[in-house]
Amino acid sequence: MKILLLCWRDTTHPQGGGSERYLERVGEYLASRGHDVVYRTAKHTDAPRAPLSVWRHRPDVILDTQNGVPFFARLYSRAETVLLTHHCHKEQWPVAGPVIGRLGWFLESRVAPRVYRGARYVTVSEASKADLVGLGVEASDVAIVENGVDPVPDSVPVLPEDGRLHVVTLSRLVPHKRIEHAIDAVGAMDGVVLDIIGSGWWEDRLREYAEPYGDKVVFHGHVNEAHKHALLARAVLHLMPSAKEGWGIAVTEAAQHGVPTVGYLSAGGLRDSVEDGVTGRLARTKGEFIEFARALLDDAPSRASLGAAARERAARYSWEETGRRFAEVLGL
Repeated sequence: MKILLLCWRDTTHPQGGGSERYLERVGEYLASRGHDVVYRTAKHTDAPRAPLSVWRHRPDVILDTQNGVPFFARLYSRAETVLLTHHCHKEQWPVAGPVIGRLGWFLESRVAPRVYRGARYVTVSEASKADLVGLGVEASDVAIVENGVDPVPDSVPVLPEDGRLHVVTLSRLVPHKRIEHAIDAVGAMDGVVLDIIGSGWWEDRLREYAEPYGDKVVFHGHVNEAHKHALLARAVLHLMPSAKEGWGIAVTEAAQHGVPTVGYLSAGGLRDSVEDGVTGRLARTKGEFIEFARALLDDAPSRASLGAAARERAARYSWEETGRRFAEVLGL
Protein backbone atom coordinates (compact mmCIF):
# COMPACT_ATOMS: atom_id res chain seq x y z
CA MET A 1 0.00 0.00 0.00
CA LYS A 2 1.19 3.54 -0.79
CA ILE A 3 1.04 5.77 2.29
CA LEU A 4 1.78 9.50 2.22
CA LEU A 5 2.71 11.28 5.45
CA LEU A 6 2.17 15.05 5.45
CA CYS A 7 3.77 17.20 8.15
CA TRP A 8 4.91 20.82 8.37
CA ARG A 9 8.30 19.78 9.81
CA ASP A 10 10.47 16.74 10.43
CA THR A 11 13.00 16.03 13.19
CA THR A 12 15.84 17.68 11.23
CA HIS A 13 13.95 20.99 11.27
CA PRO A 14 15.18 23.49 13.91
CA GLN A 15 11.67 23.53 15.38
CA GLY A 16 11.06 19.80 15.07
CA GLY A 17 9.98 17.99 18.22
CA GLY A 18 8.04 15.07 19.63
CA SER A 19 5.14 15.16 17.19
CA GLU A 20 7.53 14.92 14.25
CA ARG A 21 9.36 12.03 15.87
CA TYR A 22 6.03 10.27 16.37
CA LEU A 23 5.17 10.47 12.67
CA GLU A 24 8.64 9.36 11.59
CA ARG A 25 8.57 6.33 13.89
CA VAL A 26 5.11 5.36 12.65
CA GLY A 27 6.34 5.73 9.06
CA GLU A 28 9.38 3.57 9.80
CA TYR A 29 7.16 0.86 11.26
CA LEU A 30 4.82 0.87 8.25
CA ALA A 31 7.76 0.78 5.84
CA SER A 32 9.26 -2.16 7.75
CA ARG A 33 6.02 -4.03 7.06
CA GLY A 34 6.48 -3.65 3.32
CA HIS A 35 4.38 -0.56 2.65
CA ASP A 36 5.55 2.21 0.32
CA VAL A 37 5.83 5.18 2.68
CA VAL A 38 6.68 8.76 1.67
CA TYR A 39 7.18 11.56 4.22
CA ARG A 40 6.64 15.01 2.71
CA THR A 41 7.46 18.16 4.62
CA ALA A 42 8.80 21.69 4.18
CA LYS A 43 12.32 22.80 3.45
CA HIS A 44 13.78 24.60 6.45
CA THR A 45 13.91 27.92 4.62
CA ASP A 46 11.20 27.46 2.00
CA ALA A 47 7.45 27.06 1.78
CA PRO A 48 5.73 23.68 2.23
CA ARG A 49 5.58 21.67 -1.00
CA ALA A 50 3.65 18.70 0.31
CA PRO A 51 0.35 19.11 -1.59
CA LEU A 52 2.08 18.53 -4.94
CA SER A 53 3.20 15.11 -3.75
CA VAL A 54 -0.42 13.97 -3.46
CA TRP A 55 -0.65 13.76 -7.25
CA ARG A 56 2.96 12.71 -7.75
CA HIS A 57 2.80 9.67 -5.46
CA ARG A 58 -0.85 8.67 -5.98
CA PRO A 59 -1.21 7.36 -2.41
CA ASP A 60 -3.83 4.92 -1.16
CA VAL A 61 -3.82 6.55 2.30
CA ILE A 62 -2.78 10.02 3.45
CA LEU A 63 -1.84 10.76 7.04
CA ASP A 64 -2.51 14.48 7.32
CA THR A 65 -0.85 15.96 10.41
CA GLN A 66 -2.69 18.81 12.07
CA ASN A 67 -0.14 20.84 14.02
CA GLY A 68 -2.52 23.75 14.30
CA VAL A 69 -3.66 23.74 10.67
CA PRO A 70 -3.84 20.53 8.60
CA PHE A 71 -2.99 20.25 4.91
CA PHE A 72 -6.69 19.76 4.06
CA ALA A 73 -5.66 16.84 1.82
CA ARG A 74 -9.23 15.62 1.84
CA LEU A 75 -10.16 18.55 -0.43
CA TYR A 76 -7.80 17.67 -3.27
CA SER A 77 -7.32 13.91 -3.10
CA ARG A 78 -9.66 10.95 -3.33
CA ALA A 79 -7.31 8.85 -1.22
CA GLU A 80 -8.52 7.92 2.23
CA THR A 81 -7.27 10.61 4.62
CA VAL A 82 -6.60 10.07 8.30
CA LEU A 83 -6.05 13.16 10.45
CA LEU A 84 -3.29 12.93 13.07
CA THR A 85 -3.46 15.61 15.75
CA HIS A 86 -1.50 15.61 18.98
CA HIS A 87 -3.44 18.38 20.70
CA CYS A 88 -5.49 21.48 20.03
CA HIS A 89 -3.60 24.77 19.76
CA LYS A 90 -5.99 27.30 21.29
CA GLU A 91 -3.37 28.30 23.89
CA GLN A 92 -0.60 28.68 21.28
CA TRP A 93 -2.32 30.70 18.56
CA PRO A 94 -2.04 34.10 20.34
CA VAL A 95 1.75 33.94 19.85
CA ALA A 96 1.15 34.35 16.10
CA GLY A 97 -0.43 37.77 16.65
CA PRO A 98 -4.07 38.90 16.86
CA VAL A 99 -4.93 38.47 13.18
CA ILE A 100 -3.08 35.27 12.29
CA GLY A 101 -3.92 33.84 15.71
CA ARG A 102 -7.65 34.30 15.24
CA LEU A 103 -7.47 32.98 11.68
CA GLY A 104 -5.46 29.94 12.75
CA TRP A 105 -7.86 29.06 15.55
CA PHE A 106 -10.81 29.55 13.20
CA LEU A 107 -9.29 27.11 10.71
CA GLU A 108 -8.45 24.59 13.43
CA SER A 109 -11.65 24.80 15.46
CA ARG A 110 -14.28 25.52 12.79
CA VAL A 111 -13.06 24.68 9.29
CA ALA A 112 -11.00 21.51 9.89
CA PRO A 113 -13.77 19.66 11.82
CA ARG A 114 -16.16 20.31 8.94
CA VAL A 115 -13.70 19.27 6.21
CA TYR A 116 -12.82 16.08 8.10
CA ARG A 117 -16.32 15.20 9.30
CA GLY A 118 -16.64 11.42 9.21
CA ALA A 119 -12.90 10.88 8.66
CA ARG A 120 -10.78 8.84 10.99
CA TYR A 121 -8.74 10.75 13.56
CA VAL A 122 -5.73 9.58 15.54
CA THR A 123 -4.54 11.35 18.69
CA VAL A 124 -2.24 10.45 21.56
CA SER A 125 -4.19 10.91 24.80
CA GLU A 126 -7.63 10.92 26.33
CA ALA A 127 -7.23 14.63 27.02
CA SER A 128 -6.57 15.40 23.36
CA LYS A 129 -9.50 13.25 22.32
CA ALA A 130 -11.75 15.22 24.67
CA ASP A 131 -10.54 18.47 23.08
CA LEU A 132 -11.41 17.16 19.61
CA VAL A 133 -14.84 16.05 20.75
CA GLY A 134 -15.29 19.54 22.17
CA LEU A 135 -14.74 20.90 18.65
CA GLY A 136 -17.51 18.71 17.28
CA VAL A 137 -15.58 15.60 16.21
CA GLU A 138 -17.48 12.38 16.85
CA ALA A 139 -15.87 10.41 19.68
CA SER A 140 -16.26 7.19 17.70
CA ASP A 141 -14.09 8.66 14.92
CA VAL A 142 -11.11 9.25 17.24
CA ALA A 143 -8.58 6.50 18.01
CA ILE A 144 -5.92 6.94 20.70
CA VAL A 145 -2.44 5.68 19.84
CA GLU A 146 -0.05 6.70 22.58
CA ASN A 147 3.51 7.88 22.05
CA GLY A 148 6.32 5.38 22.18
CA VAL A 149 9.86 6.11 23.30
CA ASP A 150 13.30 5.38 21.89
CA PRO A 151 15.50 3.01 23.93
CA VAL A 152 18.21 4.59 26.04
CA PRO A 153 21.42 4.53 23.94
CA ASP A 154 23.82 1.69 24.73
CA SER A 155 26.61 4.12 25.57
CA VAL A 156 25.65 7.07 27.78
CA PRO A 157 28.45 9.10 29.37
CA VAL A 158 28.39 9.67 33.12
CA LEU A 159 28.55 13.37 33.88
CA PRO A 160 30.70 14.45 36.82
CA GLU A 161 29.00 15.29 40.10
CA ASP A 162 29.43 18.85 41.29
CA GLY A 163 27.78 18.61 44.69
CA ARG A 164 24.55 20.24 43.51
CA LEU A 165 21.11 18.87 42.68
CA HIS A 166 20.38 19.01 38.96
CA VAL A 167 16.87 19.66 37.66
CA VAL A 168 16.18 19.32 33.95
CA THR A 169 13.72 20.62 31.41
CA LEU A 170 13.73 19.09 27.93
CA SER A 171 11.79 21.17 25.45
CA ARG A 172 11.66 23.37 22.40
CA LEU A 173 12.29 26.93 23.55
CA VAL A 174 9.09 28.67 22.51
CA PRO A 175 6.72 30.82 24.59
CA HIS A 176 3.96 28.29 25.26
CA LYS A 177 6.47 25.90 26.86
CA ARG A 178 6.75 28.48 29.69
CA ILE A 179 10.34 27.62 30.63
CA GLU A 180 10.25 30.79 32.75
CA HIS A 181 8.20 28.84 35.30
CA ALA A 182 10.96 26.27 35.63
CA ILE A 183 13.53 29.04 36.08
CA ASP A 184 11.37 30.66 38.76
CA ALA A 185 10.86 27.32 40.51
CA VAL A 186 14.52 26.50 41.11
CA GLY A 187 16.68 29.42 39.97
CA ALA A 188 16.81 31.05 43.40
CA MET A 189 17.37 27.82 45.35
CA ASP A 190 20.77 27.18 46.87
CA GLY A 191 22.62 24.12 45.65
CA VAL A 192 20.31 23.55 42.67
CA VAL A 193 21.06 23.83 38.94
CA LEU A 194 18.47 23.92 36.15
CA ASP A 195 19.72 22.23 32.97
CA ILE A 196 17.74 23.42 29.95
CA ILE A 197 17.97 21.06 26.97
CA GLY A 198 16.68 22.25 23.62
CA SER A 199 16.65 25.20 21.29
CA GLY A 200 14.15 27.57 19.72
CA TRP A 201 13.45 31.14 18.74
CA TRP A 202 12.56 32.15 22.32
CA GLU A 203 16.04 31.27 23.62
CA ASP A 204 17.43 34.83 23.70
CA ARG A 205 14.48 36.00 25.80
CA LEU A 206 14.96 33.06 28.17
CA ARG A 207 18.66 33.80 28.55
CA GLU A 208 17.82 37.37 29.50
CA TYR A 209 15.23 36.11 31.98
CA ALA A 210 17.72 33.69 33.55
CA GLU A 211 20.65 36.11 33.67
CA PRO A 212 20.12 37.16 37.32
CA TYR A 213 20.59 33.52 38.38
CA GLY A 214 24.06 33.16 36.88
CA ASP A 215 25.37 29.60 36.67
CA LYS A 216 22.27 28.21 38.40
CA VAL A 217 20.63 28.02 34.97
CA VAL A 218 22.56 26.30 32.17
CA PHE A 219 21.47 26.32 28.52
CA HIS A 220 22.77 23.21 26.73
CA GLY A 221 21.09 23.81 23.37
CA HIS A 222 20.28 20.98 20.98
CA VAL A 223 22.41 17.99 22.04
CA ASN A 224 22.90 14.47 20.67
CA GLU A 225 20.96 11.54 22.08
CA ALA A 226 23.77 10.22 24.31
CA HIS A 227 24.40 13.60 25.93
CA LYS A 228 20.66 14.22 26.32
CA HIS A 229 20.30 10.97 28.24
CA ALA A 230 23.40 11.75 30.30
CA LEU A 231 21.78 15.01 31.43
CA LEU A 232 18.50 13.23 32.18
CA ALA A 233 20.29 10.51 34.14
CA ARG A 234 22.08 13.09 36.31
CA ALA A 235 18.85 14.95 37.09
CA VAL A 236 16.75 14.33 40.17
CA LEU A 237 13.62 16.06 38.82
CA HIS A 238 12.14 16.93 35.40
CA LEU A 239 10.04 20.08 35.01
CA MET A 240 7.53 20.46 32.18
CA PRO A 241 5.67 23.77 32.66
CA SER A 242 4.17 23.74 29.16
CA ALA A 243 0.74 25.30 28.66
CA LYS A 244 -0.30 22.46 26.34
CA GLU A 245 0.98 18.99 25.52
CA GLY A 246 -0.59 16.13 23.62
CA TRP A 247 1.45 13.67 25.68
CA GLY A 248 4.96 14.93 26.41
CA ILE A 249 7.60 12.46 25.20
CA ALA A 250 10.13 14.13 27.49
CA VAL A 251 8.12 12.83 30.44
CA THR A 252 8.74 9.25 29.35
CA GLU A 253 12.39 9.90 28.46
CA ALA A 254 13.05 11.30 31.94
CA ALA A 255 11.12 8.40 33.47
CA GLN A 256 13.45 5.92 31.73
CA HIS A 257 16.08 7.17 34.20
CA GLY A 258 13.80 7.11 37.21
CA VAL A 259 13.27 10.88 37.11
CA PRO A 260 9.72 12.07 37.99
CA THR A 261 8.03 15.03 36.32
CA VAL A 262 6.29 18.11 37.68
CA GLY A 263 3.89 19.71 35.21
CA TYR A 264 0.47 21.32 34.93
CA LEU A 265 -2.89 19.59 35.11
CA SER A 266 -4.24 22.09 32.57
CA ALA A 267 -1.65 21.03 29.97
CA GLY A 268 -4.03 18.27 28.89
CA GLY A 269 -1.94 15.32 27.79
CA LEU A 270 0.16 15.34 30.95
CA ARG A 271 -2.90 13.95 32.72
CA ASP A 272 -2.22 10.80 30.66
CA SER A 273 1.60 10.69 30.71
CA VAL A 274 1.98 11.64 34.40
CA GLU A 275 0.08 9.81 37.13
CA ASP A 276 -0.34 12.56 39.69
CA GLY A 277 1.10 11.49 43.02
CA VAL A 278 2.41 8.23 41.53
CA THR A 279 4.96 9.08 38.81
CA GLY A 280 5.07 12.85 39.32
CA ARG A 281 2.98 15.85 40.32
CA LEU A 282 0.51 17.98 38.38
CA ALA A 283 -0.07 21.51 39.57
CA ARG A 284 -3.13 23.71 39.12
CA THR A 285 -1.38 27.06 39.51
CA LYS A 286 2.10 28.48 39.09
CA GLY A 287 2.39 28.79 42.85
CA GLU A 288 1.57 25.10 43.25
CA PHE A 289 4.02 24.18 40.47
CA ILE A 290 6.82 25.96 42.33
CA GLU A 291 5.69 24.44 45.64
CA PHE A 292 5.71 20.89 44.24
CA ALA A 293 9.14 21.32 42.66
CA ARG A 294 10.75 22.73 45.79
CA ALA A 295 9.07 20.20 48.07
CA LEU A 296 10.40 17.29 46.02
CA LEU A 297 13.88 18.77 45.92
CA ASP A 298 13.79 18.73 49.73
CA ASP A 299 12.38 15.19 49.91
CA ALA A 300 14.70 12.54 48.47
CA PRO A 301 12.54 9.55 49.56
CA SER A 302 9.47 10.95 47.77
CA ARG A 303 11.54 11.63 44.65
CA ALA A 304 12.83 8.07 44.73
CA SER A 305 9.35 6.61 45.11
CA LEU A 306 7.89 8.66 42.26
CA GLY A 307 10.94 7.97 40.10
CA ALA A 308 10.73 4.20 40.59
CA ALA A 309 7.07 4.20 39.56
CA ALA A 310 7.88 6.43 36.58
CA ARG A 311 10.63 4.06 35.41
CA GLU A 312 8.29 1.08 35.68
CA ARG A 313 5.62 2.85 33.66
CA ALA A 314 8.06 4.01 30.98
CA ALA A 315 8.98 0.40 30.30
CA ARG A 316 5.48 -0.18 28.89
CA TYR A 317 6.00 2.13 25.91
CA SER A 318 7.78 1.50 22.62
CA TRP A 319 7.56 2.77 19.05
CA GLU A 320 7.02 -0.81 17.95
CA GLU A 321 3.76 -0.90 19.89
CA THR A 322 2.79 2.57 18.65
CA GLY A 323 3.37 1.49 15.06
CA ARG A 324 1.44 -1.74 15.54
CA ARG A 325 -1.57 0.06 16.98
CA PHE A 326 -1.45 2.71 14.26
CA ALA A 327 -1.42 -0.01 11.61
CA GLU A 328 -4.51 -1.51 13.24
CA VAL A 329 -6.29 1.84 12.92
CA LEU A 330 -5.40 1.86 9.21
CA GLY A 331 -6.65 -1.70 8.87
CA LEU A 332 -3.22 -2.96 7.76
